[in-house]
Amino acid sequence: MEHSAIAGVTQAAEHAATHINLATTWVGWLSLAVFIIAYYFIATEERYEVNKAKPALFAGTFMFMLIGIYFTINGMSPDGLHDELENLILEIAEIFFFLLVAMTYIETLIERGVFDLMKYKLVSKGYSYKKLFWLTGLLAFFISPVADNLTTALILSTVLFTIDKKNINFLVPGAINIVVAANAGGAWSPFGDITTLMAWTAGKGEFVDFLYLFPAAFLGWGVTAFLLSMSVPSGEPAFDAATEKKPVVRDGGMGVVYLGVGTIVIAVLGHQFFHFPAMWGMMFGLALLKLYSVTLEKGGKESFNIYVNMEKVENDTLLFFFGILSAVGALHFLGFLEYIHELYGMIGSTAANVGVGFLSAIVDNVPVMSAILKSSPEMGIDQWMLVTMTAGVGGSLISFGSAAGVGVMGRLRGIYTFGSHMKHAWTILVGYILSIAIWYVQFEIMGLY
Repeated sequence: MEHSAIAGVTQAAEHAATHINLATTWVGWLSLAVFIIAYYFIATEERYEVNKAKPALFAGTFMFMLIGIYFTINGMSPDGLHDELENLILEIAEIFFFLLVAMTYIETLIERGVFDLMKYKLVSKGYSYKKLFWLTGLLAFFISPVADNLTTALILSTVLFTIDKKNINFLVPGAINIVVAANAGGAWSPFGDITTLMAWTAGKGEFVDFLYLFPAAFLGWGVTAFLLSMSVPSGEPAFDAATEKKPVVRDGGMGVVYLGVGTIVIAVLGHQFFHFPAMWGMMFGLALLKLYSVTLEKGGKESFNIYVNMEKVENDTLLFFFGILSAVGALHFLGFLEYIHELYGMIGSTAANVGVGFLSAIVDNVPVMSAILKSSPEMGIDQWMLVTMTAGVGGSLISFGSAAGVGVMGRLRGIYTFGSHMKHAWTILVGYILSIAIWYVQFEIMGLY
């Protein structure tokens, strides 16, 4: 999704390295305080009943306004700030439109009844909650390397919700499982997550090098899933073959499925081979979806209104991304993220790269990875693969530490929350540690890479 925003982020990192470090000035400390306060309200969304998009949007916009005031007061040239904001706007726009298209496709699939049919097929087979838990997790792990972790998580969390809308004991661990599986699955593919693509395009590893992360990613997720499955209730979703009729997919439903898959393929391959932003391919897919609706209407079939479906998109999720990426961009511009580089000289590459995973869960993996790539510490392919994995998988430790987590929070609003996620966070930590251990044995001891 954020794939082609990499150039903008990298340029922003270069500016951060050349302009004066403002972290220790009054604007630096004040901006950091604004970020921390906003982060507190994001994390306590349930307690104060304040949607996470509101504090994120306030912090992201206000922090850059403070920086602009500081530049004016001190008579500083605004060129660096303008360049930073232009790059940030480009990054956010690409993410925003990518998400908009992905969510529009999902809402259209819901409206056409595709997910109802999928739910019927799963439930009618008599699968237990535990089997459905494992099935959705496996699908998330193996779909995300081809598509991306966010789109995968959005689709499968929708399937999860249609299976049983009320059983919290099934929905919460199931949602966490999907997020962890989508992030882990994206970690061993060069275009499954933003962090892997950044490292790949920066020449830190060849295509096949990332595939060697499969054992660590798969087994790490597997252990987390096993521990989560212990809290999944026994029994099966309610299903009465005598009363529940097989849902009928409305006209064009399967066509939307094929268009959705084709759109993802166009976005990924188009970015890889023809060098246009992934968002551009997604918008082309949106155009195809609109034309498809016209074709249905002209053919005398029941069509759909794409704009009505777009109205159902979780705008709070989109605005949350705008706010949090703006806030992190401000911290990056002020120079706070440059302190990450000092970790490598102080504690060594392995310890620093493991710490990146925890930091990416709290902040965001895009500027963190950008800062590491810019500083380019002396590391071998083994360490670059480690930081790629930890930056991607580490986002699962907190519900909004990854795009997949934020997307599922919007999809299962009030069910999958920061609080419900943190109750099971220890299972994710166990899997994270195991992934690192497997990496160490495979890469450092056995040299299998």
